Amino acid sequence: MNATDLLPPRDFNALFKRVTPQMAALDRFMRDQVQKFEPEIRDMAAYCLDTTGKRLRPTLVFVSGWQGDGIVSDELVRAAGVVEMVHLATLVHDDIMDRAEIRRNRRTAAREFGPDAAVLLGDALFSQALHVASQFPTTEVCRMVSESTRKVCSGEIMQTLRRREINISHEEYRRMIDLKTAELFRVSCFLGARLSGYAEAFADAANLFGHHLGVAYQIYDDLVDFAGEEQRIGKTLGTDLATGKLTLPLMLLLERVSESEKNEIITAIRGGKPLGLAASQQRMQELGIAGGVVLAIEKELVAATAALAPHAELPPVALMLQLCEMLRSQVAALQPAPAVK
Repeated sequence: MNATDLLPPRDFNALFKRVTPQMAALDRFMRDQVQKFEPEIRDMAAYCLDTTGKRLRPTLVFVSGWQGDGIVSDELVRAAGVVEMVHLATLVHDDIMDRAEIRRNRRTAAREFGPDAAVLLGDALFSQALHVASQFPTTEVCRMVSESTRKVCSGEIMQTLRRREINISHEEYRRMIDLKTAELFRVSCFLGARLSGYAEAFADAANLFGHHLGVAYQIYDDLVDFAGEEQRIGKTLGTDLATGKLTLPLMLLLERVSESEKNEIITAIRGGKPLGLAASQQRMQELGIAGGVVLAIEKELVAATAALAPHAELPPVALMLQLCEMLRSQVAALQPAPAVK
């Protein structure tokens, strides 16, 4: 069977409706986790452990371990809660470093509580996630989550240390997003399949699927920073250029502009005269930068789909592939409509 033959119909609302019972159980779990924090910081923890996000990583846990409609596994709910807490902790820290004001259409934790308290709050979320992971009957969950947490932090450290540098290769960029984003996607898919009792071969395939989907999602997110609309996306945009992060859209832009323009962009990346989000958006559109970024995303989605091809008969596969189609639709929504002739 060809990998592309597996692609499901694009009924995304139906997908989210099918995981509604699991998400409801996750909501209850997260509310319970708030009570585990000391009374003095519970309101702060609740602010971070809100239920308004996309919850992509819990969705990956649930669909990778899918056993049928209405079947809610306590183990999968706890695993989903663990990866979501780790993810939320990274967002708290990211927003501090990016000086972001808005996240999920409201003030970031750093803006709400101050950066000093926010960095410690992120640490507390990490700690609670690992505490929950340690309570599984097998040490595998805690081992994998703790390793993934370290890798995520390592990726963020690498990117932080390379801020305002322009001599970053495509391979180095890929390595950073492998760690900082793809790692949690990967472990979410692996744990979903593993904890649901699927064969090792499928758990390994889910692992590879999650890795490629995570890379694709981070490249998409890097494109959003330049091509998205802040009100619709619900977070501060333009932070990559403002904080000197060299992402794929900027890398491709530097490769295509004239020498004088290149020097202007490099000056902006290095913290000199700001280029401005509007100016960079316009230049990227003029040079068709999005097309190259979209090709990179599609390459990863094709690899993610191919990883699942040998397991097409298993219940999770169709739902997992719908997530690829969802990302494709989000990418398409970023691109300007063709001019009417």
